[in-house]
Amino acid sequence: MSTRSFAFLVNPNSGGGSAPKVVVPLTRALREAGASVEVTYTTSVAETPALVDAAVASGAVVVAVGGDGMLSSVAGSVAARDGVLAVVPAGRGNDFARMLGVPHTTAEQAALLLEGAERRVDLLRATSGDGTTHVVAGSVYAGVDARAGEIVDRSHWLPSKLQYPVAAVRALATYRPMECALEVDGVTSRHLAATVVVANSRYYGKGMAIAPAASVSDGLLDVIVIEAASRSGLIRSLPKVYDGGHVDLDEVKVLTGRRVTLSGAYAGGGAVPVGADGEALGPLPASGAPMVVELLPEALRIIA
Repeated sequence: MSTRSFAFLVNPNSGGGSAPKVVVPLTRALREAGASVEVTYTTSVAETPALVDAAVASGAVVVAVGGDGMLSSVAGSVAARDGVLAVVPAGRGNDFARMLGVPHTTAEQAALLLEGAERRVDLLRATSGDGTTHVVAGSVYAGVDARAGEIVDRSHWLPSKLQYPVAAVRALATYRPMECALEVDGVTSRHLAATVVVANSRYYGKGMAIAPAASVSDGLLDVIVIEAASRSGLIRSLPKVYDGGHVDLDEVKVLTGRRVTLSGAYAGGGAVPVGADGEALGPLPASGAPMVVELLPEALRIIA
């Protein structure tokens, strides 16, 4: 009989509505093993803190079921209460679950939840120029990849496997370089860049190894700067991102640190979009207070 209890927080819209199909057999397997399971369906980020409060107070493991956006919306609240989180991938990208090696079959997921070891992982905190903060599990990015994320959000008519590749090509085909100021642990540099990624996890964009050396428990941020290049050159190099080979290109710079600031605008004017784990964070500050991304070391207890 299991001694663990679980509070599932499920985004029913994740993965085109596939999340409930994942939850039903998994919760059945957990209950058959003697575990206590409560399931709440929610699409409201505003509801999350109260739901996490109740779950942690009861001693339950909070189980985030959905995509990377759902995970990040829950992770900060769980970390703030020193609760325990588990992840069941049911979204379009599932990149943080990929980084953790979360299995895909019901039997393997049930075994992980019932018997898996608890570990601590790092998180990120992104603070926008207006002071708004977001706790993020995977990565924060500005430029062409955030533009691709906007395209993905409008591409539900495409099969899931095609949404990210098609969005990446479309974003690259229409991209404009941004002029940005970057500071990593007090060292400032200026760039004309296609994108800047501040990563905790190796993966984003449904399996792209954007930060191949990243670890969720090394106490460091990996900062990937892809300098501006021709549109055709960027499109040709896109396959290299899937195995991390892009970091060997002359146009790519890799930095590490614990605190990053970033500001900038498109060359010739215009606001640059910022995204985090598949969710839009608004425009990059062009002047004044920059966006700040800080490491939160060992912030989250997670079963993985």
